[in-house]
Amino acid sequence: MSHFEPIANWLAKDRQGYTLPRDLYVSDEAFVFDTQVMLKSVWLYACTVAHVKNPGDYFVFELAGNSIIIVRGRDNAVRAFWNSCRHRGAKICLEQRGRAPRLMCPYHQWTYGLDGQLLAARSMAEDFDKSDHGLSPVALENVGGLIFICLNDNPPPIDRVKADIADQIAMYDLEKLKVVVQDNYVEDANWKLVMENNRECYHCDAGHPELISVLGTTGFGKDAPADDHLETKRSEWQALGIDRDLIEFPDGWWHRVARLALANGAVTQSIDGKLACQKLIGPFTKPETSSLSVWTQPNSWHHFCCDHVVTFSLTPVGPDKTMLRTSWLVHEDAVEGVDYDPDHLAALWRKTNEQDGHFSAINHRGISNDGYVQGPYAQEEKLVDDFKAFYVSRAKAALAQVQS
Repeated sequence: MSHFEPIANWLAKDRQGYTLPRDLYVSDEAFVFDTQVMLKSVWLYACTVAHVKNPGDYFVFELAGNSIIIVRGRDNAVRAFWNSCRHRGAKICLEQRGRAPRLMCPYHQWTYGLDGQLLAARSMAEDFDKSDHGLSPVALENVGGLIFICLNDNPPPIDRVKADIADQIAMYDLEKLKVVVQDNYVEDANWKLVMENNRECYHCDAGHPELISVLGTTGFGKDAPADDHLETKRSEWQALGIDRDLIEFPDGWWHRVARLALANGAVTQSIDGKLACQKLIGPFTKPETSSLSVWTQPNSWHHFCCDHVVTFSLTPVGPDKTMLRTSWLVHEDAVEGVDYDPDHLAALWRKTNEQDGHFSAINHRGISNDGYVQGPYAQEEKLVDDFKAFYVSRAKAALAQVQS
């Protein structure tokens, strides 16, 4: 695999506490390596169980030419399959989301059950065995309602992640939520820069006035100040049974979970801090002035409020293009126009995504300059360094695997 030799050389130039070498951000070679090797070796967040709420609901996850169907079966199990017919390889599900009683190839009408088994194939030889031609499965794990997939035949461990995340988000019962808004936003930046931007709030005071008015910046790289208000909040969380210790990428794992007090009396992550949905979710019977945040390497973050959940996933679509998919979930019985207004629900994070898209784009353009040199992270950017360390370690491991 000599064509990956430049990747090894660039990874060797990594410096702890500093940004990556330029070519790992901007080169075609790094994009090919990331999408065809590194990202296929790790667990990727794809969607929630609410995206495939009912039997027959499917969601298509795509990564640089690879397409995976995530579908809920008649037995209520959620499974993943390669989106490729076992006849002559045609793509089966052409829309990003949908519902179908069976999965039928639009080319020659080979038909599969929701469990991936081949049900019908016309004019085949007498000795043709349908049981040998089911859809090819993809590794999938349901982590408290968050769906992760791995495109490797030997996926890495996920047990610690499942235990830690599921324990905290179970109370929000994602099976009883529905997706009411979904935005697909392409940022003009390398995917690693989009992730790095998310992993710090060093830019938030000047860059996100709307966000910090309700969310604050504590917990996003800044240590929480010791004050009576926070201790009071923790006592309230303990009474509700929702208080947990911070989990921060433990022992080389790839997840962070934190409950954070909202700012300025906000009760949810909305543009004005007021309820975005009148029908509360999970255990909450009245508004609660905190949110639970979950971050997973290498491609997602999520916020759980008392009235809604917002999830983010990203996938690279080019060396300088990244798809950011944001989904807003509310109670399954909530009624649009009565309990929630979709525009009010989405306004805060739409504004924040737009601002972050600008910052990531100018970051990418600046790194593309010949004058770029690796720069030091600020103390508030520890979580950026954590992401970079994850990327470098997994990239080196994946590279060693393909070169062995």
